[in-house]
Amino acid sequence: MSSEPLLKVSAVETYYGNIRALAGVDVEVHKGEIVSLIGANGAGKSTLMMTICGSPQARAGQVVFDGEDITKLPTHLIARRRIAQSPEGRRIFPRMTVMENLQMGAGLDDLKYFKEDVEKIFTMFPRLKERQSQRGGTLSGGEQQMLSIGRALMSRPKLLLLDEPSLGLAPLIVKGIFEQIKRLNQEEGLTVFLVEQNAFAALKLSDRAYVMVNGKVTMSGTGKELLADPSVRAAYLEGGHH
Repeated sequence: MSSEPLLKVSAVETYYGNIRALAGVDVEVHKGEIVSLIGANGAGKSTLMMTICGSPQARAGQVVFDGEDITKLPTHLIARRRIAQSPEGRRIFPRMTVMENLQMGAGLDDLKYFKEDVEKIFTMFPRLKERQSQRGGTLSGGEQQMLSIGRALMSRPKLLLLDEPSLGLAPLIVKGIFEQIKRLNQEEGLTVFLVEQNAFAALKLSDRAYVMVNGKVTMSGTGKELLADPSVRAAYLEGGHH
């Protein structure tokens, strides 16, 4: 692991109006790692993801990416630093075709790689290839999630932020998506920061993980350590995730 993390979140506080959603969060993601953030609904996990992307901006603390302080940058400039997000709720463009959605993900300066990158996404998710001329809104939930991840990957990110990729999907589809994430990480060194309610799947996939409760990080460790931790098991792994 390199000494300087690719992403370093230090003492970050984020507010919605007067309500503090993040209460001094510290998180690090090193190059080539898969790091997950687990916690109950409403713990602040998605808020952290959105704060990294600049919307909302942190009211206190610092977000440093690749050695640069990005805390106060607007979202579009953060994206240009090659941080790509597959947001919660999939948020694809429903009226655009699969192919048009992928085009929206490609950086304007990276069009020379466009064909190659589309082929790569279609190899990862053959279902998207079959449906490339279909509108995004007509796809199944699983296909929309594949498209959301595919669109994020089209920008050739240094860091991929995945927010709840398994939400509302059948276990078999989730397994396929997690396998592809692991493969990208192993074969291409893609760095991934993952927010996930399916703690069991996330911890199995991750090098390291953090647990968030009420806007604070309460625990961290390797994926294996947290999987074995009795309090984590009791809170997040009991009942149906095995």
